[in-house]
Formats: sequence, structure tokens, C-alpha cells
Amino acid sequence: MSSRSPRERLRQVVRLSQLAAHVGLGLALSASFPLQPARARRAWFRWWSKRLLRIVRVRVRVHGDLDALPSGAPALLLSNHVSWLDVFVVRASVECRFVAKSDIRDWPVLGWLVACQGTVFVQRTRRADTARVNASLASALARGEPMVVFPEGTTTDGTEVRAFHASLLQPVVAVSGYAVPVALRYRDASGARSDAAAYAGDRSLWDSAKLLTAEREVHADVHFLAPLAAAERHRRELAQAAAAAVATALGLPLTDKARPEPDAAASSSR
Repeated sequence: MSSRSPRERLRQVVRLSQLAAHVGLGLALSASFPLQPARARRAWFRWWSKRLLRIVRVRVRVHGDLDALPSGAPALLLSNHVSWLDVFVVRASVECRFVAKSDIRDWPVLGWLVACQGTVFVQRTRRADTARVNASLASALARGEPMVVFPEGTTTDGTEVRAFHASLLQPVVAVSGYAVPVALRYRDASGARSDAAAYAGDRSLWDSAKLLTAEREVHADVHFLAPLAAAERHRRELAQAAAAAVATALGLPLTDKARPEPDAAASSSR
């Protein structure tokens, strides 16, 4: 940080202060969630997500939409995973709920706010937990709720797309729904890949927040790609097709760096 100008350091301090205040507001308002209907909670979280992104100067641009889906069709969104911001970027762009690793529930403050939105948490180290999560997914999809999974099972630095795990795709096959590939990309003000948004390796949530608030602005591109009909397809075939679509849309290599356990219960954030 010492290489930054006084003006840049001041900007960072101001944004970090605004971010802390916004998180505090979220905690205060979430205390009333048990008294609110699910629809009100979802609307509030979408507003809160958009406001968070404005504070850290992340400008979201959406490409495509879900209008290509038949009305009321079950939709499982399958996204690549780069940042802790992904949940808020996607949520600010579309009405949805998430499947997330149980680790996220332990995030300071943000984990609690994500949990309050009806997020389904999965124990990645317990393969038996997949059945419980799949049952929740099937129920939500049958009700017409779009659900989001990050099937790489971990975050990347945004230079590749990893193979998608298939274990959480069986519900959308069972209800003859649609898998919607979602491609996320973060760019800096010059248009180059933004490393500040990446949340991979040993980088902490605090380190990531400091990097983001020091940037003039970051652009988040959200591509909703052509939906894939899941009926009569094997979940592994569906996972491979979705991963290939995301990699192609981003112009990135598709690697086979999936976790070693077969069909691990993989979903959101590292």
C-alpha cells in the first residue's frame, strides 16, 4: 500500500469504512428476517448486494438473460467461481438461491447474511450429505426457484475454468429442467483481468477487500449462456457441456483439475 498516493489511500480507507457500515446495516436488518416472508428477504438481499457492489465500485454488466427458458421451467445455474463477490454479483443480476459449501457459513458476518437468504449449505467432506442437498435442490427446482451452484468446487484466479463436478446436477435431470451455464469475468478499468477480485490461494477475505477498495473500479461481466435441456441426459454429460460452454464464452482453457474424489459434493466458494 505504501506505493499508493495519499489520495488513493484515502479512497481505500473511505470505501473500507463504507463497507463496514453496510455490513453492519445488513446484520441489524437481518435480525427482523424471522418476521418477514421469504419474498421480502430475497428482495432485501438483492438490494443489499447491489449496494455492496456500488461501495467497492464493482460495475456489473449482464449479457443474455433467462428469457430463453420456457416459462416456469426448473433452472439450475452453473457458474465458474472466481471471487467471494460471485454470490453478490449473480444475486444482483437475477432472482435465485444458492448452494454453498459449509465453509461460507463461517465467513465473518457475510456468512450469516448469505445463510439468511435460504442458502443450502453442503458439507464437502461428507459425501453422504449430497443426498440431503439434492433433495433440497429437487424441491426448490420443482417449485420453480432458480438455484445456483458453483460446480468447480473451489475458486480460481480467473485464468482457467476447472472441470465441473456432476454430483449436484441429478435433481435438474430428474425434473427434466434446464442447466444454465453462467460465465463470470472480472476486469479492471483498462479491460484486463482483475486480480483484485480473485479469491484463491492463500488470499484472505480481508486482503481481498483491501485490494478491491484500492482499485478505481472493477467490471464484472455476467454471461447467461444458452440453457441446456437436462431431460434424458446423464449428469456428467451435462456438467461437461456446461463447463465447455463457460470456458468457450470466456476464451479460457478448460482444465481437468477437479478434486480427486469422484462426484464430490462440490459447490460454492473455496
